[in-house]
Amino acid sequence: MKKEGCLTKARALRADASAHYNCAQAAIIALRPEDGPDEADCVRMGAFFGSGMRCGSVCGAVTGALMALGLQGAGEKSGQELLRRFRDKNGALNCAELLKAAAQRGEERKSHCDRMVFDAVEMAAEIMEGEA
Repeated sequence: MKKEGCLTKARALRADASAHYNCAQAAIIALRPEDGPDEADCVRMGAFFGSGMRCGSVCGAVTGALMALGLQGAGEKSGQELLRRFRDKNGALNCAELLKAAAQRGEERKSHCDRMVFDAVEMAAEIMEGEA
């Protein structure tokens, strides 16, 4: 899927008031390959990776994007590139640090987490397009 399609899907998932997708679920669903796991499998796969694996560790959006890169067969360099780009843009990889910085800026949690999903999805899609 092209970057714009992935971003459109991520925005729709994060805006869907009828269902709650954590950051990892939204990222992996938005980036999943057409011949990969279906949406329900992605929901189950990402269930415990939101909020930094539920303990403030690596941002769920990054984790979901890394899962999607893996499903695409991306190599180690692609995963490292995603981590580097995300850290460079957002100043950290860990959810707790990202949320603390957002709170210090007065940013609402939902808009912050949405932005993290959109950043991770955009970066991963660009990396995937570069490998195609």
